[in-house]
Amino acid sequence: MTQTRDTVLAALSRLALPDGGDLVSRDLVRALTIEGDSIRFVIEAPDPEIARRMEPVRQAAEAAVKALPGVETVSALLTAHGPAAKPAPPSLKIGGHPTPQAGPAKIAGVDRILAVGSGKGGVGKSTVSSNLAVALARQGRRVGLLDADIYGPSQPRMMGLSKRPASPDGKTIIPLQAHGVTFMSIGLMLKEDEAVVWRGPMLMGALQQMLGQVAWGELDVLIVDLPPGTGDVQLTLCQKSHVTGALIVSTPQDVALLDARRAIDMFGKLKTPILGLIENMSTYVCPNCGHEAHIFGHGGVAAEAEKLGVPFLGEIPLSLDVRLAGDAGTPIAAGEGPIAEAYARLAQRLVAGGMA
Repeated sequence: MTQTRDTVLAALSRLALPDGGDLVSRDLVRALTIEGDSIRFVIEAPDPEIARRMEPVRQAAEAAVKALPGVETVSALLTAHGPAAKPAPPSLKIGGHPTPQAGPAKIAGVDRILAVGSGKGGVGKSTVSSNLAVALARQGRRVGLLDADIYGPSQPRMMGLSKRPASPDGKTIIPLQAHGVTFMSIGLMLKEDEAVVWRGPMLMGALQQMLGQVAWGELDVLIVDLPPGTGDVQLTLCQKSHVTGALIVSTPQDVALLDARRAIDMFGKLKTPILGLIENMSTYVCPNCGHEAHIFGHGGVAAEAEKLGVPFLGEIPLSLDVRLAGDAGTPIAAGEGPIAEAYARLAQRLVAGGMA
């Protein structure tokens, strides 16, 4: 049974506060989000002193909502109303030197982390990441998408999001939701045309924040869209978090495969398993005459996967509709048609193989 906003508020209204009233009648419930069997909300106390005394109320609120039929996970954050008449923008600062960390750390609530890499730009890695996330969500998985391409964050446009994430306490980041996917990107914290001009340590610090300070909730899989190359972001991700494995995206042409091999070698050195290879822009079918053309070649990625002894996960055709859908903010995997079916098959293979 899927709960509604009214049934959740009704459960919270039955919790009496020590100084009178309840959470609902005193308008203390904020940011109530219901996604299937997962519910999140914020309890906003009048001031920090009252907030410090309300931890038992927060725990009771979580328990009351969790007791509702069909609810599996509940997350309630406790914060305090600031002095300003209007909600202030998040005071959270993204970017800075990483905090010391002894070895890889697990992200709370996240079961698997899949890194999507390519070794080079221009092969459609970000397009594959966003569409794969949506396709997995349509398979019933609880999916998160982290845009770790910090110098060139394109996922906000592809996912149709531009709102700045909330940060109720200046530390926790509340991610956005789109197409059934929980989403975070550095691009949401910047103006669309603003460049990120950072050295490596700030880059690493920003990634560490987005991994550890985002309230991801309960996820079956977090997909991390990596930047091209084999640099700081890849090293930080694999050394600071428990990455389940990597998916390598490449076009069939030799130049792309050359860089894909470098990415595979990098993951090998970082002891991150290669879960499979994906051939993007594999085939182009003319919409007018139906002629099939292999603009970038064909079969090269499958042959490389066989040579390396890793799974070949599938082919994604080249289509103008993919570009139009991404620019419009609705990944093509959210709709119907041959490309959406290709992503659905890819998602099914990952789920069947226990990878997602």
